[in-house]
Amino acid sequence: MSSTPKSEEIQIGIIGGSGLYDFEALTDVRRVHTSTPYGDPSDSLVIGSLEGVRVAFIPRHGRNHQITPTNIPSRANIYALKSLGARAVVGVSAVGSLREDFAPGDLVIPDQIVDRSRGHRADTFFEGNTVVHVPFGEPFCGTIRPSLIEAARSRISANVHKTGTYCCIEGPQFSTRAESELYRAWGMDVIGMTALPEAKLAREAELCYTGIALVTDYDCWRAGHEDVSADEVAEVMKSNTAAAKETLLGLLKDFDVDTRCSCQYSLSTSIITPIDTLRSSVSRHDDWLVRKYVP
Repeated sequence: MSSTPKSEEIQIGIIGGSGLYDFEALTDVRRVHTSTPYGDPSDSLVIGSLEGVRVAFIPRHGRNHQITPTNIPSRANIYALKSLGARAVVGVSAVGSLREDFAPGDLVIPDQIVDRSRGHRADTFFEGNTVVHVPFGEPFCGTIRPSLIEAARSRISANVHKTGTYCCIEGPQFSTRAESELYRAWGMDVIGMTALPEAKLAREAELCYTGIALVTDYDCWRAGHEDVSADEVAEVMKSNTAAAKETLLGLLKDFDVDTRCSCQYSLSTSIITPIDTLRSSVSRHDDWLVRKYVP
């Protein structure tokens, strides 16, 4: 990973989902085009300042929403943010509700996630000669989540749910009614298409990762409620996006990453390949991740 000029170094990355394609509150803004060993990110990164914090913003689907969930270049996005100095990432995404009390317009700060994608997404950086098994029992950062919950509850009028299990499906199609009922029976709370592999990759990159899930619909399980449509999602997203931006403003006020957080050293006990062999065996793709652990 190339060094980042101090003028560009950021503290936090924000990945915007459906409806969140820019972040107007940033000041001292410049757009940065970057390439990575994993291809190009979803779009150029917008770097600016907010509440005294240096921030990089990237729209997950591209500015024109032209990238499907399966084809999001998540490795390139996470690499780009890490290369700019980010220590934390907040991913914003639209979700359907699998619970009566999680209504359209609500915000959910998920604490768990279940992977129902179909294996078409590159979900690890380690594909070379280095074997790594990072802990993922708590997939969302436990040190930043409370700050995100507090920011949301103190700044917006919408209901904020401080826990929730996010069911990540492949898409791009929405669920069948039978699938929706199955996920409800399993105890899932919201359903979306984009939080994975993002959260897994952030953990491998030793980044604190949290999510804001914006409820846009009741999926297709609810009696008397029409099947979810893209038009319906877009309409609710207008108010949800404003709430998400206000929440991010609250989070960034006096924001700082706790360097003692376990996310920041998740590789320290996760590299299975003997350290004394890594110097000769590590691939150029792995090097930026494990360099500090190689003697």
